[in-house]
Amino acid sequence: MKHRCPICKTSTDSEKDSDFPFCSERCRLRDLGNWASEKYVVSEPVFDADELEASKEPPARKLPEEDDDFKGFAKPNGTIH
Repeated sequence: MKHRCPICKTSTDSEKDSDFPFCSERCRLRDLGNWASEKYVVSEPVFDADELEASKEPPARKLPEEDDDFKGFAKPNGTIH
């Protein structure tokens, strides 16, 4: 796969360059330094705070009568799912 180095814009090839998508170890380390110095940042949180709190709560457990795996089987009261 051909690509341009994100640091110096030199053409790179995934089959030839061991540091792909970078053209060299120097550019790869410059990119790492940019992340470490917070020159690059993720613009928005991946999770909303409300979603994060909701994910900490245990999921509601389905009753067997609601479970799709039991469709077609008799319920304890004799009816079919």
